[in-house]
Amino acid sequence: MVIREVKGNANIKSAIKRVKTNEKRRIQNASVKSALRTAIKQFEAKVENNDAEAAKAAFVEATKKLDKAANKGLIHKNAASRQKSRLAKKLNGLSA
Repeated sequence: MVIREVKGNANIKSAIKRVKTNEKRRIQNASVKSALRTAIKQFEAKVENNDAEAAKAAFVEATKKLDKAANKGLIHKNAASRQKSRLAKKLNGLSA
């Protein structure tokens, strides 16, 4: 977690605070997005290996992370829904 020094840009106290909070949020959002992408990749890897039980568990984890990201506004709710639908199709194709 690297927080950049805030000196040269903002003069007003509220603007300085805004820059600090934006930086903290940016770092947190990047972390959540990275975890989301990792969960999706893990699910897809398990589907590739035809591991149905592990894929189901990974699907639950990935959908949970997608929903949380959508609720926080990190990704659009329709984008989350679309991704969940695509993951579900892959899971159903595996068990069929």
